[in-house]
Amino acid sequence: MIKIFKPAILTVISLLLLQSSFGQVQKDMTVYITQKFLTYSAAVPREEIFLQSDRDEYVSGEDLWFSAYSIDRQSFKPSLNSRILYFELLNAVNRPVVQKRILIDKGFGPGQIVIPDTLSTGTYTIRAYTSWMKNFLPYNCFAKRILVYNTLNTKEFKEKLNAGNIIKKGDNNNLPKENKHRSVTLSINNSKPDILEIFVNADEKFRSENNNLFYIFIQTHGNINLVGTEKMTQDTTLISIHKACLSTGINQITIFNSNGEPVAERYNYTSVRENSFLTIHSVDSCNLRDKITLEIDQGNAASEALNSSNLSISVAPGTIYPDTMDINDYMVFGTEYGAPPLSTINGRKINDLPGEVIDSILLNVTSNWIDWKVILSDDLPHFKYRMEKEDHFLLGKLVTNDQQAVHPSELLFMCTPGKEAAFQYTRTDDEGNFSFNIHIDEGLKDIIIMPDDARLNHKIIIESSFSDRYPEPVISVDSSARSLPSDISKLSVNHQVQKIFETSAIGPPMKPVFLPSIPARFYGKPDIELILADYISLPVMGEIFFELLPDVYLKKRKSGYEISIANHVGDNLFVTSPSLMTDGVIIKDPSIIANLDPEIVEKIDVIKEKYLVGKYFFPGIVNVITRSGDFSCISLPDYMIRLPYRVIDPVWSFVSPDYSSEEMKEIRIPDYRNTLYWNPSVKPGKDGKARVEFWSSDNKSDYLLKIQGITQEGKILSFKKIIKVN
Repeated sequence: MIKIFKPAILTVISLLLLQSSFGQVQKDMTVYITQKFLTYSAAVPREEIFLQSDRDEYVSGEDLWFSAYSIDRQSFKPSLNSRILYFELLNAVNRPVVQKRILIDKGFGPGQIVIPDTLSTGTYTIRAYTSWMKNFLPYNCFAKRILVYNTLNTKEFKEKLNAGNIIKKGDNNNLPKENKHRSVTLSINNSKPDILEIFVNADEKFRSENNNLFYIFIQTHGNINLVGTEKMTQDTTLISIHKACLSTGINQITIFNSNGEPVAERYNYTSVRENSFLTIHSVDSCNLRDKITLEIDQGNAASEALNSSNLSISVAPGTIYPDTMDINDYMVFGTEYGAPPLSTINGRKINDLPGEVIDSILLNVTSNWIDWKVILSDDLPHFKYRMEKEDHFLLGKLVTNDQQAVHPSELLFMCTPGKEAAFQYTRTDDEGNFSFNIHIDEGLKDIIIMPDDARLNHKIIIESSFSDRYPEPVISVDSSARSLPSDISKLSVNHQVQKIFETSAIGPPMKPVFLPSIPARFYGKPDIELILADYISLPVMGEIFFELLPDVYLKKRKSGYEISIANHVGDNLFVTSPSLMTDGVIIKDPSIIANLDPEIVEKIDVIKEKYLVGKYFFPGIVNVITRSGDFSCISLPDYMIRLPYRVIDPVWSFVSPDYSSEEMKEIRIPDYRNTLYWNPSVKPGKDGKARVEFWSSDNKSDYLLKIQGITQEGKILSFKKIIKVN
């Protein structure tokens, strides 16, 4: 059978979405498969991270500058689902030597690290992921290799053979094992300009068992391109498809039998159409300490698109190693399929690869996202890590003294010491895990976590926000002495000169996107707000309660102190034991308040009646606030843990000399910047044009200008050019 599909299939798909329920026997299998696919892709969205660094080669002790892009795999638009990027620099055995949390705002975030000067020479890997991507680690994250050279230690060079390719490879068949029918094979012919030919070969037994019927399903990065029903009348069925029906990128073609079981799969590449509207005007060469001007123009047709983009620009010496993929080529494979071997790409763009090379690559990949066994099952997968869209999640575990999980639904509290009490509670799950929400900002937070029942002597274990799941490295060690490449020797000398003259590219911190939240009492305006400065000094806390706090009692018993609140309801008197706080931190022992020196107490807040926070209620609250307000006057009880916590790290700006005046141009301080210019966020004006100016240094070299970016509409931008400094 020969059939040509046209773009009208999109209309059919829209009609399929109206189907909402299915019985045991499917009347329309294409609707069933489509709905299963759509349900899965909505429940298991795919985020991609692309990271542009200023260079690919560094000397230990240098600054590494980068821009991160978070992209939705289906739309290619900036992802708005995650606000935090987890950045790691992994050594030769894939263990972190640097870790940073960076803010991603509207799908974009700049960052900077200092490469430790103790690192030995070798290949290192940048690993970047979001909280949601932690569910799929140690694979399926952004990975890029860089080379770090230590001029004091060059005798052992550790080369990671799988660097920059932290993707688990499958067997090119993401089908349930029981459904891998050898009697059905799938092949394609992509050589025709407008038509893709798909050949389905099935033996007589398969045709008989399936009443000469099968289904075809094609998806590209989570978008359905085609769903159809086919009849078989002979060994080979030919299906011809207009390439206009296919999205650009890697097309996953799956054949299903009459029972809706996947039986064959094949991958095809539809060329990515280059975004040619981006034009860069700049000089090709210049002298030392000359002004270099970049004019970025995309023409009138896409001014709105470029105006909504963030462009990152790096100008640095070229590398002797094949250049890594730009954002346009990276997104073809992404984490869904994994980066192809660098030796196969060899610095070429994917669109420039011969068809047979692309075919050889596609024969060795499988989708890490579209898993038909999971898609067609009745249960969607459960994920531990959520998307950090509004808040950061602080995770931990409550265990017994012998490291066993506690019973589910144990209560824990998180308090932030301060004069404005902040409170959260949570409950453990079946395995003793818990989670607290923390506001995303750069401020350093003081956090105290405790269990509700301190008598049980449970232990609190805080989980690192960075994943501890790392891929197994494949390392080749060359222990023979080797001399540094000439370009690296030059980078090293330049770096040493900059250190000697104490010239640094690190400028002031960039303006934070989100300021720390303004503290506010979680219990609002208290029934009693006693400010001690308004009254005469009293020697002990007992007298303060007796003289100044009506219906609030501090009494000493044989077993210790107790604090209670009396409420009058008509002729009845109700006495309750309130929750106690000091500087907003819940305490279990009333003697802590009783033994405070009144001289350090600033005020006392009292909530006399029940107060509800979510589903947790306080029988009343007494909060004693000290002058310092930081819970420092009390020794931390054993059942509490206290930790300073910064959700995202501050980002520093890149600065370089300005030689616009003759005085600066003649200054004798040498300028040997290795990275000539770095700008993580260039935003064009309303006319869609951007202008960037910087100055060359005292270093004669060929510099690689790289521009990467993505618009809010999902248009990917990439540009490269060599500028020679004479």
